[in-house]
Amino acid sequence: MSDVVTESRLLIRPAEPGDAEMLHRFIVELTEAEQYPGEVAAQPADVANALFGDRPVAEAVVADVAGDPVGFALYYPTYSTVAGRPGIHLEDLYVRPEHRGDGVGRALLAHLARLAVARGCARLEWWVLRTNDPALRFYRRLHARTVDEIDVLRLDGPQLRALAADHHRSEVDSAVAQ
Repeated sequence: MSDVVTESRLLIRPAEPGDAEMLHRFIVELTEAEQYPGEVAAQPADVANALFGDRPVAEAVVADVAGDPVGFALYYPTYSTVAGRPGIHLEDLYVRPEHRGDGVGRALLAHLARLAVARGCARLEWWVLRTNDPALRFYRRLHARTVDEIDVLRLDGPQLRALAADHHRSEVDSAVAQ
């Protein structure tokens, strides 16, 4: 499978180290468009390190129209113990407002779907804020389904640090250690 997809004037290409500033700007625009209830703590250097550092944890593709970056998709590998196969988790998909409705978002998702199939993945999945009605409508048109059988849970901030600092061992842990 080629790493570059060209459709008309649209080019979908792997992100490069020089794209980190632009990707960060797109991430900020995405959170503003979604009315994300928090701040973007990540800096361009964080994006560059995540994608191109010594231990990359994610990948990204950029959508260019006539040489102008208009969107991106950032994703990372997952693994399903039930399916026994890898998957891809789409962390962010963003298309600048003036290019929405032009097929850019669909092309980015189709690119990731082809990548998932080529990598032998069992699934391509992502999370969407319940308040992001335009995105939900778009994904439903692609026949994506919501997963009702799971809840997304999170530990962060003080709760994450408190659990990490918990040195208390349960009775089960103590019994196993003996």
